Amino acid sequence: MKAPIRIAVTGAAGQISYSLLFRIANGDMLTREQPIILQLLDIPQAQQTLRGVAMELEDCVFPMLQQVIVTDDPKVAFRDAEIVLLIGARPRSKGMERNDLIEINAGTFAEQGKILNAFAAPHVKILVVGNPANTNALIVIRNAPDLNPKNVSSMMRLDHNRAIAQVARKLSQPIGNIKKMVVWGNHSDTQFPDLSHAEIRGRKILDILPDHNWIESEFIPTVQKRGTVVIETRGLSSAASAANAVIGHMHDWILGSHHDDWVTMSVLSDGSYDIPAGLVFGFPVTCHNGDYQIVQNLPISKLGHRHMLESYRELLKESEQIKHLLG
Repeated sequence: MKAPIRIAVTGAAGQISYSLLFRIANGDMLTREQPIILQLLDIPQAQQTLRGVAMELEDCVFPMLQQVIVTDDPKVAFRDAEIVLLIGARPRSKGMERNDLIEINAGTFAEQGKILNAFAAPHVKILVVGNPANTNALIVIRNAPDLNPKNVSSMMRLDHNRAIAQVARKLSQPIGNIKKMVVWGNHSDTQFPDLSHAEIRGRKILDILPDHNWIESEFIPTVQKRGTVVIETRGLSSAASAANAVIGHMHDWILGSHHDDWVTMSVLSDGSYDIPAGLVFGFPVTCHNGDYQIVQNLPISKLGHRHMLESYRELLKESEQIKHLLG
């Protein structure tokens, strides 16, 4: 049997984690051949709930789940972790602005970055889910100087999935037929879901789509505002769909993406597509052997450049707001 992989999850008593942990334990993320140890972190007030979650995990008798560790100490949760899912954060609620989230959550991610630097496995892969995810990922990178910045990403897979779902619905196509979707920029309502390169069975979606006005009038704003609409409709932020996106993001990052497709990941910009280096930005990537590569040389329309620049400026503003935490 393979050696177990230690997976740390923050906010482990929360809604996203409750939809996520059982799927991880079932092998949906790393396959049913990979033993795992779950190291679950949440605040002291949530420990009783978290112990109940651990009981349920044990009662499911997942063959690959070797141990469940429950703690309110990040040093315990992050020790020797090879995968870290930073989910715990104050969620956005009705009427809350992004600036409020930044102020509330930034300090937590700075502290977690320092502890990860000291206690996690040197090759740890870190996914930031807690919002504002892109900027929180930058905070982690800058507070974990001994870790490889390429091993930190933030999640735009949910936005990517939402974009695919809208196209599939519009064109009455199976989800699996839609390839080469990309969502550029920030996980916010400045993100740019881009249909320019997307394909269905090798044909450009733009050649099939009967109404190109739909892109600007419905498709882009629907994807951009989907999280807000879920909150308004459900009364709570996305949970099960976010957990599903975590599974997809980590599965592809670690085990590899499909050879004829790419996925959206927010990663540290390197100057690609004229996005200045140093911010965590959504790009199309391919994954192989635990590494990712940004898809290069895609033509970008004037509309695309405008949307991407808007998202970049928002990220720059966010980074200015928390620059005291960037070292």
